[in-house]
Amino acid sequence: MVSVATTQLDGILPLVARGKVRDIYEVNSRTLLFVATDRISAYDVIMENTIPDKGVLLTQLSEFWFKLLEKDVRNHLVPLAPGKDIFDYLPPVLGNDPKYRSQLEHRSLLVQKHKLIPLEVIVRGYITGSAWKEYRQKGTVHTIPQPAGLNESQEFPFPIFTPSTKAEQGQHDENISPQQAAQLVGAELTQRIEQLAIQLYAKCKEYAKSRGIIIADTKFEFGYDEATGEIILVDEVLTPDSSRFWNGANYKVGQSQDSYDKQFLRDWLTANDLNGKNGVSMPEDIVTRTREKYIEAFEALTGKKWSS
Repeated sequence: MVSVATTQLDGILPLVARGKVRDIYEVNSRTLLFVATDRISAYDVIMENTIPDKGVLLTQLSEFWFKLLEKDVRNHLVPLAPGKDIFDYLPPVLGNDPKYRSQLEHRSLLVQKHKLIPLEVIVRGYITGSAWKEYRQKGTVHTIPQPAGLNESQEFPFPIFTPSTKAEQGQHDENISPQQAAQLVGAELTQRIEQLAIQLYAKCKEYAKSRGIIIADTKFEFGYDEATGEIILVDEVLTPDSSRFWNGANYKVGQSQDSYDKQFLRDWLTANDLNGKNGVSMPEDIVTRTREKYIEAFEALTGKKWSS
C-alpha cells in the first residue's frame, strides 16, 4: 500500500490550492494538475492520518465515470494523445525522478481550466440524511414539497435537484432552494444545470443498479466554456467522497442504510465525541475498514479487480 498525505513538488509547478483531498498545481495558463491525496475529512475536518490508496481509487473511479458520460456531457480532462500519459505533458523531472513520480502516478488528472459555476449540484434519488430530517419536520426537501407518506431511504418518484452553496475551505456549504440558486447564477443557467445533472444521475443510477449498487444521491460540479457557453463536468464524479452508495442486496426501505463511504469514520467520531474536532487520528481498524469499503465500491462499479 502507498500513502500520500501531501504532495511536495519543490516549486517545479506552482501550487494553486490544497483542498480537503486534492492538491492543485498550475501546468500552464490553460491547464491544471489535480492530484488526489489520501487525506480524508469528516464533519469538515481533515484527519491526521490517511486512507492508503484512497486518492488512486478516487481518480480511477472518476476516470471511469468521465468515460461513461463522455457522450452526454463534455468534461474537463485534457485529451491525451495515443500512447501518451500525463507525464508526457509535465516537466520531465516529475516523471523521471521517483521522488516526484511516486507522488503523482495513478492519482493525477490533467484538466483544462474553466470558469466554475459556484454551486454544489446535488441530485437526490432516495430520501436519506439531511433530506430525510427536513422531510420529517416539514414535508419538504430543500424547501421543495414532497409526496406525503415517504419512508426513510425510499426512492423519490423522480430524482430531485437540491443545490447548496459552494463554501470556501473551512466554511460549511448551505442547502438552498432551486430558486435561491437561480438568484446566484441566473435562472437560465440553473435550469440547464438541473436538467443536465438529473440526466447524468439517472444514467449512472441505472448503470450502478446493474452492478448491485444504489446511488442514493450525488454531488456534481460544473464549469462552463466562456467562449461557447457549454457546460463542462469538472472535479470528481460519482466517488464515495461525492456520493452515497448503498449495497443493493442489503437495501431495505424504512431504515438507514450501510454506505460505501466514510460511515465507519463518522460513526467512530460521533461515538467518541470527536466530530468536528481538529488533530484527530483514526485507529487502524477504522482505516482498514474504510479502505475496504472504497475498494469494494470501485470493484463493483468498474468490474475491475483492485491491486495496489
